[in-house]
This record gives sequence, structure tokens and C-alpha cells, in this order.
Amino acid sequence: MPRTSTRLTFAVLATGAGVFSMLQSLIAPALPTVQHALHTSQSTATWVMTAYLLSASVFTPILGRVGDLIGKKRTLVAVLLTVAAGCLLAALAPTIGVLIVARVVQGIGGALFPLSFGIIRDEFDASEVTGSIGNLSAVIAAGGGVGMVAAGPIVTALDYRWLFWIPVAVVIAATLIAVRYIPESPNRAQGKVSWLGAGLLLGWLVALLLPLSQAGVWGWGSGRVIGLLGAAVVLFALWLLSEARSATPLIDLRVMRLPAVWTTNTAALLFGAGMYAIWSFLPGFVQTPASAGYGFGASVTASGLLMLPMLIAMFVSGLLSARLSPVLGAKTLLTTGAALGAVACGMLTLWHAERWQIGLVAGVFGLGIGLAFASMANLIVGSVPPSQTGAATGMNANIRTIGGSIGAALTSVLVTGRLQPSGLPHESGYTHGFALLTALCLAAALAALLVPTGRGGHGGRVTGAPLAAGSASGPGAVETVATATVATGAVATEAVDVAGPTVTREATGPAGGTSRV
Repeated sequence: MPRTSTRLTFAVLATGAGVFSMLQSLIAPALPTVQHALHTSQSTATWVMTAYLLSASVFTPILGRVGDLIGKKRTLVAVLLTVAAGCLLAALAPTIGVLIVARVVQGIGGALFPLSFGIIRDEFDASEVTGSIGNLSAVIAAGGGVGMVAAGPIVTALDYRWLFWIPVAVVIAATLIAVRYIPESPNRAQGKVSWLGAGLLLGWLVALLLPLSQAGVWGWGSGRVIGLLGAAVVLFALWLLSEARSATPLIDLRVMRLPAVWTTNTAALLFGAGMYAIWSFLPGFVQTPASAGYGFGASVTASGLLMLPMLIAMFVSGLLSARLSPVLGAKTLLTTGAALGAVACGMLTLWHAERWQIGLVAGVFGLGIGLAFASMANLIVGSVPPSQTGAATGMNANIRTIGGSIGAALTSVLVTGRLQPSGLPHESGYTHGFALLTALCLAAALAALLVPTGRGGHGGRVTGAPLAAGSASGPGAVETVATATVATGAVATEAVDVAGPTVTREATGPAGGTSRV
């Protein structure tokens, strides 16, 4: 098999990213089983999810940047080995503390998303990039659905530890193939990792996500929640200041300010809030005993099967998006995906008395997830230079996760804020929660409408790279801002004279002619 086989490269990338995505949701339905098996409390067991979330949020943009600097393949292999080690440790964990540490190690695998998108951009032909990113996004989206559906049968037939033994074997096989066949990407960013920026990023993400994920246990008015949220604001401001002044920032804020990037990230934040909350609360709703006045008393396996339409729809719509994006544009697909999420949550708010209604809602929401995931990735990749692909796509995934934490926390307040004497939530709590998710997905669709059309909006490929901040010097120093392959086949390059107002634009047509302005 040739080292340049894009099919094999894609298969390895899809395997790694799909396994990580599956690990996000695989353990959630099995948390009661884990709690009982390891003799711990419910609040402690929730750290199995919280630790994974925090770790992924911190390491995704950092290792995305590391991949841009030292090589995406090298970083990809290291991350795959780390995920395998984390799964092995989790499978053998004798106590809840060891399992939580193992989940922190697994969370490092969040970097697989930006690294995979970057390798596709570097190694695949321009004509394959949009479709391949759409297909990979479909696999990532479907991975979460596979986790929800597969958890019940695996735990019932085997044991919860097999939720980790199976990924160990798959990831090790993917790692061996990656070492042998995936070529090292030639594009490298200049500079080094800003460890001050990384430390501040770690600080404000933990200070933000920890109280959001634990507010239901600690109480929203508790000193820990208020203090940590205040610390998050301060650390975020310091992080922005540090990144703006750094010659080699972890996240180039100039890139983050690009219209196609910040609007896509806003939509990601809002849609992520709705998506993760649905993943977290819909299985619990259908598992609620009918004696509560709602719910179906479904088992873990049965509730997973009710999510099967979501899994199928996510995968199908993700694959379709790869074919629709060149025709309709990634902006249209993102808007449509978010709107479908709003429709699904609206339906769930009004109709949730029958199992078929839950299945229909899951399918509609799955269609939205598939379209939104693929279009977000294409919009970001199509709007930033290659040297920033890892950091920018990593931050987009991170923002989606932050949105998920916010959405899950707010929904938890509505669902668990008032309980029946039996300890179960009132139906109105779920109804209000689903109505909130409707509003969040609708806001995501409105944010998607703000994404500018053009090269990013249509999933165009940007192939230039900016110099590191502060690297241009002297009169007449020129910084390449972006190079984009546009629909006509012409290559347009814009350069800015950083010592003065002069702007030079070149357009090279398919026949090689060049015009300057």
C-alpha cells in the first residue's frame, strides 16, 4: 500500500477521531453501573465525565498548536498512544480515583480532531479537502451516537470495563498503520508554544467549566461557583492580553477575529449547548419510570436503541454534506443544521408522550448534527492559513465543548430545580429545558446567517500562511495574509505592507496570467 494513499490516511484519521468521539458518550449511560461497581457516590462518579471534558478542553487547542509546529503526524501518533494508554488504565482501574485519572489521559485525544483536519488539508488534493472533511465530520458526529447506542449491550453482555478494552485494540491498530503509512505534513508554523498562554488557557477553562459542570452539586450561589466564575473572567482577560502581546501566540487572535471564524465559533458555542444537552438528558427522560407521569421506564439498552435514528441520521447527513457543500455552501448547511436542531427541540417540547415521537426527534436532530459538524470544520479550514489549521479547528471544537457544558448546566438547573416526592424531576422541568434548547439552536441558526459568503462560506481552501506576529520588520516588510483557491481556479494573494498602507493583490488565472492592483 503506498504511503500516499489518501484512503488509508483517511481510514486511520477516521478511526482515531471516531473512537475519541465514542468515548465522549460511551460511559454516560453506564455511570450508575460504574458507581455501583467501584462503591462510590453519584457526585464522585460524575467526575468520570467532568475530568474527560476538562482534559479535552485544555489539550485540544494546545496540541493542535504543537502539531502545527513540530509536525501533525508525529503529534497524531503520540496522541493515539496516549489515548490507548488511557483506555488501558481505565479498563484496569481498581478504584474510582484511578478511573478519573484515566479519563484525564483519554481527554488528551481531543487533539485528534484538529490534527486530522490539518493532515487532510496538507496531504489531500484541493478537490478532495471539502468532501474529506465532511466525511470525517460525519464519522465524528456518528461516534457520539455509537457510544450511546452501544453502551447498553456491551455492559449487559460483558462488563463496563469492555467499554475501554475494545477501544484499546482499535486505537493500537490505528497507531501502527499511522506510523507506517501516514506521511508527515510539510507545512509548519513558525515560533514555539507560548507556555504562558497555555497556562492561562488551562486556568480560565478549568475555572469556567468546573463550576458549570458541578453547579448542580455545589449550588449556583455557593462560594466555590461564584469564586471560580470570577476567576475565569480575570484569567480570560489575562489570556487575551498575553496572546495579543506574544510574538508566537498559542491562538492567533487575528485569525480568531476573521469574520468567518468568529461567526462560525459563535454558532458552534450555541449549537454545542443544544447538542450536548440533548445527549445528556434525552436518555434520562426515556429511562424515567412511567409512574412519574411521563417517560417510558426504558433500560439503558432500550434508551440507546431510541437514539439509533440519531446515529443513522448523523452519519447520512454528514456524508451528504460533503456532496452538498460545493453546491450550496458550508454557510447554508450550517444554518440548516442548526435550524433542524431547533425544530427537533421544539417538537420535543410539545410532543414527547410516545416512543415514536422520541425516535423522530432523535432523527431530525441527528440530521442537524451531521450538517452542522461538517460545515463548521469546512468553514474554519477554508478561512485560515495552513499554519493555523490545528489551533483554529482545535479552538472551534473547544468552543463547542464549552457550549455543551453551558447547555448541560442550564438544562440541569431547569430539570432538577424542582423534584417530585419520589426524587424524580417534574415533567415541566424537562419541558422548560427542551424549550431552552430550542432557543439555543435557533440562536445558532441566526449566528450562522452572519457567516460571510465567499471563500470561507463556500468551503474554499486557503493555502497561504501568515508570518508569526511580530516577525515582519523594517520598511516595506510584507506579510502574506491569505491565499485562496477560488471557484474559478484563479489564485488570489493579498499582501499588506506592515510599514505602511500599501496593499497588493495578485490574481493568477488558470492559464497562468497575473494581474496586480
